[in-house]
Amino acid sequence: MALTLSPREYQACLRRDFSSFIERAFCHLNPTMPFLDNWHLDLLAAKLEACRRGTMTRLIICVPPRSLKSHCASVALPAWWLGHAPTVQLLCVSYAQELADKHARDCRSVMTSPWFHALFPRTHLSRQKQAIEEFMTTRQGFRLASSVSGVLTGWGADVLI
Repeated sequence: MALTLSPREYQACLRRDFSSFIERAFCHLNPTMPFLDNWHLDLLAAKLEACRRGTMTRLIICVPPRSLKSHCASVALPAWWLGHAPTVQLLCVSYAQELADKHARDCRSVMTSPWFHALFPRTHLSRQKQAIEEFMTTRQGFRLASSVSGVLTGWGADVLI
């Protein structure tokens, strides 16, 4: 038997359940590709949410390529975190600047979508800081994208991804 949610119930689910948010963000970014749910995504969502809540302070994700680890940790998690805490400062590092920039563009796309604003009406991106590498909320939170060969001297953050 299929469960039918009202639009209001669905929004509440997206606001409270990171696994559901991951799926919604994936569908936003890949509208023609089916989302193939799997148990590992629920486990990964639970571990990443534990990091956001502060009950886990370190996490290494070891899953095969194309398992959605980057989507979950570098795209959906920063959007989710900034949605819940618009003052958090996130530093997202990838092995290559091109990949770091792609994840930042995807995260920004999620955060500027109408459905995200409906979920998190207090989180808005600042018009003063909207570069690909760094975008900031109106409450001084930010997501900074860099690579392992990038220069991070002088930068600080609450969270390193």
